[in-house]
Amino acid sequence: MLPLNKDKTIISTLSYYTVERSIDWFQQKHRQSNFMILLYVDAVTTPKHHFPLENIQDMSFKAFSNGTGLFYLHTNQGVFTYGVERDPMDFIKAYRRLKGDQYI
Repeated sequence: MLPLNKDKTIISTLSYYTVERSIDWFQQKHRQSNFMILLYVDAVTTPKHHFPLENIQDMSFKAFSNGTGLFYLHTNQGVFTYGVERDPMDFIKAYRRLKGDQYI
């Protein structure tokens, strides 16, 4: 069970996906699932993780030529990578405003 946030106000959201690959009778199958990353005043949460804002060092994005890319969440527990279908700059800017970053 993930810890509850003190402030339930969602500042920003970011959709991400995972792809499960399996082989069934010599045929490879792909199943895509979609999830949300939620930015709160005090934390960032995913269905599997809860990161207090003070444990996040940065966020970044690597774009691919097909319009998708990888969103990187840099935390004190390591870097977590999420596949995204759109540019997450609005989400990153919202995080940086919360942290008081003057270089937005």
